[in-house]
Amino acid sequence: MSRRRSPQEKKFLSYQKDRRNNYGENDKSSRKNIARNKRRQARVPRRRAAEALAVTRGGLDADSCAEAQERIEGRRPTERWVWSKWRDATLAQDVLWKLGARVRAQGREGADARRLERIRRVHARVCHRDPAE
Repeated sequence: MSRRRSPQEKKFLSYQKDRRNNYGENDKSSRKNIARNKRRQARVPRRRAAEALAVTRGGLDADSCAEAQERIEGRRPTERWVWSKWRDATLAQDVLWKLGARVRAQGREGADARRLERIRRVHARVCHRDPAE
């Protein structure tokens, strides 16, 4: 049987494990955009092969096939920009960013600055770092 957790422990685990979408767009649209970006990346080699083979539109002879094969293999295998997914931010990171922005907007005095320091200490414990950093 599992032991009961204290409210402080529950909050600590929540800061550590809960995640928030910080990409900057609607989180529901990510379901479509992730699939779309994966398709786009997979389409690059097919498009390059089609462009190389478009030169040989007429009849297929050994010279034109060899030339197209050489053109396909001679190109770089990847694009300049490669799309990849990344994890959402932890709740602790998200709260730190929001409070930091609020403190910068209001100034260093006040309850938000004290709250920001407290949350930084919690975040440092979560990340196993020195809170003075």
